[in-house]
Amino acid sequence: MNERPGAWLPRLQEVGERLAEEWISARRPARPDTPQPQELRASDDDRERVAQVLQDAHADGRITLEELEERLGIVYSARTLGDLADLTADLLPADEQPLRLDGRPVSAFFKQEQRGGRWVVPAELDVTAMFGTTKLDLRDAILQNQRIVINATLVFGGLEIHVPEDLEVIRVTKDKTVRLTKQPTEPGAPVVEVRTTNFAGEVKVKEPPRRRRRR
Repeated sequence: MNERPGAWLPRLQEVGERLAEEWISARRPARPDTPQPQELRASDDDRERVAQVLQDAHADGRITLEELEERLGIVYSARTLGDLADLTADLLPADEQPLRLDGRPVSAFFKQEQRGGRWVVPAELDVTAMFGTTKLDLRDAILQNQRIVINATLVFGGLEIHVPEDLEVIRVTKDKTVRLTKQPTEPGAPVVEVRTTNFAGEVKVKEPPRRRRRR
């Protein structure tokens, strides 16, 4: 049976992502002392994000007034991000959730993969891009540590990082360390350390516009 052109690509992407996850799991020991994203404490801003989704769901008839009141009661008593995330799981697709707690590796094989919005960046994150591009938007993210390590494997692929103000990004290879952000940061500011293993790979950092100084 003749397959249509390009029909093999989704299968190749799936195999590549599965192999990347298995390789990463095998080489990295578990850290039982590191809290999982769902165990992190929720902020008032996180509660308001979830409350807004619930109110919108009631306004268009997806949940009743009784359900809204019940869920809002849980929202304002929630202590962790996991408590909040469960409340909207049945209301929006995964990529539209007000909180994203997926700490799995980010892999792009012959495609573009991105992670953004209000998501938890684990202390160590593995990124793989082979003939594709991975985009990480940190502007509204929750950093699990003051120093985040990104292990990037790039084979004819790219890693693009969008950063907020006062976050430093450095790239570490075998023989040198290069600062990728241009704008100055305050002492003690968060640092993202990108450790790259690449073959014809590229790392780009997108910074917010520089503020003009008042005269």
